[in-house]
Amino acid sequence: MERTHKPSAAPWVPETKNLNRLREAAKDCEGCSLYQNATQTVFGEGSRQSRVILVGEQPGDEEDQQGRPFVGPAGKLLNRALEAARVDRSELYVTNAVKHFKFSPRGKRRIHAKPSATEVSACRPWLQAEVAAVNPQLIVAMGSTAARSVMGREMRVMSDRGQFFSHEWAESVLVTVHPSALLRIPEHERREAEWKLFVRDLGMINEWLTKHPKS
Repeated sequence: MERTHKPSAAPWVPETKNLNRLREAAKDCEGCSLYQNATQTVFGEGSRQSRVILVGEQPGDEEDQQGRPFVGPAGKLLNRALEAARVDRSELYVTNAVKHFKFSPRGKRRIHAKPSATEVSACRPWLQAEVAAVNPQLIVAMGSTAARSVMGREMRVMSDRGQFFSHEWAESVLVTVHPSALLRIPEHERREAEWKLFVRDLGMINEWLTKHPKS
Protein backbone atom coordinates (compact mmCIF):
# COMPACT_ATOMS: atom_id res chain seq x y z
CA MET A 1 0.00 0.00 0.00
CA GLU A 2 1.46 3.37 -1.01
CA ARG A 3 2.09 5.76 1.86
CA THR A 4 0.65 9.25 1.50
CA HIS A 5 2.59 12.29 2.64
CA LYS A 6 0.94 14.65 5.10
CA PRO A 7 0.30 18.12 3.68
CA SER A 8 2.94 20.62 4.78
CA ALA A 9 4.02 24.14 3.94
CA ALA A 10 7.62 23.28 4.85
CA PRO A 11 8.88 23.00 1.22
CA TRP A 12 7.72 26.60 0.58
CA VAL A 13 9.25 28.12 3.74
CA PRO A 14 12.70 29.59 3.04
CA GLU A 15 15.46 29.36 5.61
CA THR A 16 15.48 33.03 6.57
CA LYS A 17 14.55 35.34 9.42
CA ASN A 18 13.71 38.12 7.01
CA LEU A 19 9.96 38.78 7.26
CA ASN A 20 9.79 40.35 3.81
CA ARG A 21 11.26 37.23 2.23
CA LEU A 22 8.92 35.02 4.23
CA ARG A 23 5.90 37.10 3.22
CA GLU A 24 6.83 36.95 -0.46
CA ALA A 25 7.43 33.18 -0.33
CA ALA A 26 4.10 32.60 1.43
CA LYS A 27 2.24 34.06 -1.56
CA ASP A 28 3.10 30.93 -3.56
CA CYS A 29 2.40 28.35 -0.84
CA GLU A 30 0.51 25.23 -1.89
CA GLY A 31 1.19 23.30 1.30
CA CYS A 32 -2.47 22.32 1.65
CA SER A 33 -5.56 22.64 -0.52
CA LEU A 34 -6.84 25.88 1.05
CA TYR A 35 -4.87 28.02 -1.41
CA GLN A 36 -7.10 26.79 -4.25
CA ASN A 37 -10.17 28.80 -3.21
CA ALA A 38 -8.71 31.66 -1.17
CA THR A 39 -8.14 35.03 -2.84
CA GLN A 40 -4.64 35.35 -1.45
CA THR A 41 -2.28 34.41 1.36
CA VAL A 42 -2.77 36.57 4.44
CA PHE A 43 0.55 36.86 6.23
CA GLY A 44 1.20 38.49 9.59
CA GLU A 45 2.02 42.16 10.10
CA GLY A 46 3.19 44.53 12.79
CA SER A 47 6.32 45.51 14.64
CA ARG A 48 9.34 43.41 13.70
CA GLN A 49 10.88 44.15 17.08
CA SER A 50 7.73 43.24 18.98
CA ARG A 51 8.06 41.48 22.30
CA VAL A 52 4.60 39.97 21.72
CA ILE A 53 2.97 38.00 18.90
CA LEU A 54 -0.82 37.62 18.79
CA VAL A 55 -1.96 34.49 16.95
CA GLY A 56 -5.52 34.02 15.70
CA GLU A 57 -7.18 31.20 13.78
CA GLN A 58 -7.33 32.14 10.09
CA PRO A 59 -8.22 35.08 7.84
CA GLY A 60 -11.89 35.95 7.48
CA ASP A 61 -13.71 37.23 4.41
CA GLU A 62 -12.46 40.83 4.71
CA GLU A 63 -8.93 39.72 5.55
CA ASP A 64 -8.93 37.46 2.49
CA GLN A 65 -9.93 40.37 0.27
CA GLN A 66 -7.54 42.93 1.80
CA GLY A 67 -4.61 40.60 2.42
CA ARG A 68 -4.17 41.80 6.01
CA PRO A 69 -4.89 40.07 9.34
CA PHE A 70 -7.63 41.19 11.74
CA VAL A 71 -9.26 43.95 9.68
CA GLY A 72 -12.80 42.54 9.75
CA PRO A 73 -15.39 42.48 12.57
CA ALA A 74 -13.24 40.31 14.86
CA GLY A 75 -10.28 42.59 14.20
CA LYS A 76 -12.27 45.69 15.09
CA LEU A 77 -13.41 44.05 18.33
CA LEU A 78 -9.81 43.05 19.06
CA ASN A 79 -8.71 46.65 18.55
CA ARG A 80 -11.31 47.89 21.05
CA ALA A 81 -10.32 45.23 23.55
CA LEU A 82 -6.62 46.03 23.21
CA GLU A 83 -7.38 49.71 23.72
CA ALA A 84 -9.47 48.90 26.81
CA ALA A 85 -6.59 46.78 28.11
CA ARG A 86 -4.13 49.62 27.34
CA VAL A 87 -2.14 47.48 24.93
CA ASP A 88 -0.83 49.28 21.85
CA ARG A 89 -1.51 47.18 18.74
CA SER A 90 1.15 49.09 16.81
CA GLU A 91 3.75 47.56 19.12
CA LEU A 92 2.51 44.00 18.46
CA TYR A 93 2.98 41.51 15.65
CA VAL A 94 -0.36 39.96 14.66
CA THR A 95 -0.83 36.82 12.57
CA ASN A 96 -2.92 33.68 12.15
CA ALA A 97 -2.25 29.97 12.54
CA VAL A 98 -3.62 29.34 9.04
CA LYS A 99 -2.78 31.75 6.22
CA HIS A 100 -5.64 31.05 3.78
CA PHE A 101 -9.37 31.66 4.27
CA LYS A 102 -11.38 28.45 4.57
CA PHE A 103 -15.05 28.94 3.83
CA SER A 104 -18.27 27.39 2.60
CA PRO A 105 -20.17 29.30 -0.13
CA ARG A 106 -23.73 30.22 0.77
CA GLY A 107 -25.29 32.16 -2.05
CA LYS A 108 -23.12 35.24 -2.55
CA ARG A 109 -21.70 34.95 0.95
CA ARG A 110 -18.62 33.02 2.08
CA ILE A 111 -19.18 31.48 5.50
CA HIS A 112 -16.20 30.78 7.74
CA ALA A 113 -15.28 27.10 8.10
CA LYS A 114 -13.00 25.85 10.88
CA PRO A 115 -9.61 24.61 9.65
CA SER A 116 -8.96 20.91 10.18
CA ALA A 117 -6.14 19.60 12.35
CA THR A 118 -4.33 18.58 9.15
CA GLU A 119 -4.59 22.10 7.72
CA VAL A 120 -3.39 23.65 10.98
CA SER A 121 -0.45 21.27 11.08
CA ALA A 122 0.37 21.94 7.41
CA CYS A 123 0.57 25.69 8.00
CA ARG A 124 2.52 25.50 11.27
CA PRO A 125 5.95 25.94 9.56
CA TRP A 126 4.91 29.46 8.51
CA LEU A 127 3.97 30.37 12.07
CA GLN A 128 7.19 28.91 13.39
CA ALA A 129 9.17 30.91 10.83
CA GLU A 130 7.35 34.14 11.76
CA VAL A 131 8.01 33.58 15.45
CA ALA A 132 11.70 32.89 14.75
CA ALA A 133 11.94 36.09 12.67
CA VAL A 134 10.31 38.33 15.28
CA ASN A 135 11.80 36.50 18.28
CA PRO A 136 9.14 37.59 20.80
CA GLN A 137 9.17 37.00 24.53
CA LEU A 138 5.44 36.27 24.69
CA ILE A 139 2.99 34.54 22.33
CA VAL A 140 -0.75 35.11 22.82
CA ALA A 141 -2.81 32.27 21.34
CA MET A 142 -6.39 33.37 20.72
CA GLY A 143 -8.82 30.48 20.37
CA SER A 144 -8.47 26.71 20.13
CA THR A 145 -6.99 26.65 16.61
CA ALA A 146 -4.24 29.10 17.53
CA ALA A 147 -3.56 27.29 20.79
CA ARG A 148 -3.32 23.96 18.98
CA SER A 149 -0.94 25.40 16.39
CA VAL A 150 1.33 27.07 18.93
CA MET A 151 1.34 24.30 21.52
CA GLY A 152 1.24 21.41 19.04
CA ARG A 153 -1.63 19.77 20.89
CA GLU A 154 -5.25 20.26 21.90
CA MET A 155 -5.89 22.90 24.53
CA ARG A 156 -9.01 23.54 26.60
CA VAL A 157 -9.27 27.25 25.98
CA MET A 158 -12.05 28.00 28.45
CA SER A 159 -10.19 26.37 31.32
CA ASP A 160 -6.67 27.30 30.14
CA ARG A 161 -7.44 30.95 29.35
CA GLY A 162 -5.56 33.54 31.33
CA GLN A 163 -2.75 31.09 32.05
CA PHE A 164 0.87 31.19 30.94
CA PHE A 165 2.63 28.13 29.56
CA SER A 166 6.33 27.58 28.91
CA HIS A 167 7.35 27.08 25.29
CA GLU A 168 10.44 26.57 23.15
CA TRP A 169 9.44 29.38 20.75
CA ALA A 170 9.23 32.09 23.44
CA GLU A 171 9.51 32.57 27.18
CA SER A 172 5.76 32.10 27.65
CA VAL A 173 2.47 31.48 25.87
CA LEU A 174 -0.74 33.12 27.08
CA VAL A 175 -4.00 31.46 26.06
CA THR A 176 -7.29 33.31 25.61
CA VAL A 177 -10.43 33.17 23.47
CA HIS A 178 -10.66 34.37 19.88
CA PRO A 179 -12.48 37.72 19.53
CA SER A 180 -14.90 36.19 17.00
CA ALA A 181 -16.26 34.04 19.83
CA LEU A 182 -17.65 37.17 21.47
CA LEU A 183 -19.40 38.19 18.25
CA ARG A 184 -21.32 34.92 18.25
CA ILE A 185 -22.83 35.40 21.75
CA PRO A 186 -26.48 36.53 21.35
CA GLU A 187 -27.24 37.35 25.01
CA HIS A 188 -26.20 40.87 25.98
CA GLU A 189 -25.31 40.12 29.61
CA ARG A 190 -23.20 37.09 28.74
CA ARG A 191 -21.49 38.97 25.91
CA GLU A 192 -20.62 41.81 28.32
CA ALA A 193 -19.24 39.34 30.86
CA GLU A 194 -17.10 37.64 28.21
CA TRP A 195 -15.91 41.02 26.98
CA LYS A 196 -14.62 41.89 30.45
CA LEU A 197 -12.83 38.54 30.68
CA PHE A 198 -11.24 39.05 27.27
CA VAL A 199 -10.01 42.53 28.23
CA ARG A 200 -8.70 41.06 31.49
CA ASP A 201 -6.77 38.41 29.56
CA LEU A 202 -5.26 40.98 27.18
CA GLY A 203 -4.38 43.17 30.15
CA MET A 204 -2.09 40.40 31.32
CA ILE A 205 0.21 41.21 28.40
CA ASN A 206 1.46 44.45 29.95
CA GLU A 207 1.62 42.88 33.40
CA TRP A 208 3.79 40.05 32.05
CA LEU A 209 6.06 42.41 30.10
CA THR A 210 6.60 44.54 33.20
CA LYS A 211 7.68 41.47 35.18
CA HIS A 212 9.90 40.21 32.35
CA PRO A 213 11.99 43.13 31.08
CA LYS A 214 13.88 42.50 27.86
CA SER A 215 17.52 41.73 28.53
